[in-house]
Amino acid sequence: MKLRLIVMNFLEFAVWGAYLTSMGNYLGRAGMGDEISWFYAIQGIVSIFMPTLMGIVADKYVQPQRLLGICHLVAGLMMIALANIGMNSVEPDKSLFLVIYSVSVAFYMPTLALSNTVAFTILKTNGMDTERDFPPIRVFGTVGFIATMWFVNCAVIGDGGFGFTLGENADKFQYTYMQFMVSGVLGVLLCLYCFTLPACKLVRKESKSLGEQLGLSAFKLFKTKKMALFFIFSAMLGMSLQVTNGFATPYLTHFKSDPAMADTFGANNATMLVSLSQIAEALCILLIPFFLKRYGIKVVMLIAMLAWVLRFGFFGAGNPAFPGVILIVLSCVVYGVAFDFFNVSGCIFVDKECEPDVKASAQGLFMLMTNGLGATIGTLAAGAVINNLCHWNEEGFLVGNTPTGWSTAWYIFAAFALVVAVAFAFLFEYKHEREE
Repeated sequence: MKLRLIVMNFLEFAVWGAYLTSMGNYLGRAGMGDEISWFYAIQGIVSIFMPTLMGIVADKYVQPQRLLGICHLVAGLMMIALANIGMNSVEPDKSLFLVIYSVSVAFYMPTLALSNTVAFTILKTNGMDTERDFPPIRVFGTVGFIATMWFVNCAVIGDGGFGFTLGENADKFQYTYMQFMVSGVLGVLLCLYCFTLPACKLVRKESKSLGEQLGLSAFKLFKTKKMALFFIFSAMLGMSLQVTNGFATPYLTHFKSDPAMADTFGANNATMLVSLSQIAEALCILLIPFFLKRYGIKVVMLIAMLAWVLRFGFFGAGNPAFPGVILIVLSCVVYGVAFDFFNVSGCIFVDKECEPDVKASAQGLFMLMTNGLGATIGTLAAGAVINNLCHWNEEGFLVGNTPTGWSTAWYIFAAFALVVAVAFAFLFEYKHEREE
């Protein structure tokens, strides 16, 4: 049973990894470079309401494993539709492309929570401990995400047929619509797989008002200064979440326009280089229990904020050539701390500080403030900054309007993260009682 859940988690995140970090390179070449921020902001917008709505459906009407399959079927078919549009048009209609993408993402984002629900239910039904048995299963989700990142980075279809390469090739999936085809096919496969999973029977629960089901009761936490500040700063830090997902690979790829760096590994394999961030993310989860018990949530969150400063700062100072590539690698390493110490520790803090009757709603509020409002506002703001400092040239590279255009953008993001960190250090009050 654990193996079956491992397969489910692997495919769940493999679907996402196929395009999340490489999509920017394709959009730029397809004439949609100025809209990159909107494609990533859509994920935040739908995260505000779709997971909650699908959660209500899974609680009352459709067994979670079946709803998980249905959502992946719709999302996967929409991804395949995007690939077909890209196949038939060098520069697809922007509005149509964005609408179809939005439908796909709207049905994919709820699956992140639904897959956890399915795993927890099946583990409990089979007498297993979720705290002990789920983390080793969940880590294979990150493995799946990295696996498809590497696949689209190296896979190529050209005159010579299908193959793999680490060298220069404009037909690599990371530059073309084929990344959407990979995601769509995996999504359809996962749909079929979900219908083979054991039934997660619906449980009759206490009747709740629509407001309670939507998690609106958690907003009363804003009456407490400590929790209000925590959620506000969570939203501000959430503004950094999708910036590098959207613009890291176009940034690294643009160095191909520089003859001195055109043949470097990083410029030709941006998706694979960025995957070091996901590897670091998987490893840094192991550090959280130690840091939380020893230093408390304020210090851990502050470390995350400073890690975001380094994440952006290293990008601004680095490049794919040696020794600049060392800074890019360091940026990927600190991403693990920046992401995990914020997201995972934040969830633990909310669970610890909130009353049992609002814990679930409070977790939803935390996700809304970070991956919803914060990520949406931050991604659109970052897109405006980059569109002002950089432009897509005739070769399909997002290059700076000045020699320091790209670096200036990354330093602006680093400065924002630093301001948030300093404000958090002075305004958020939390006394930690150290545990041995």
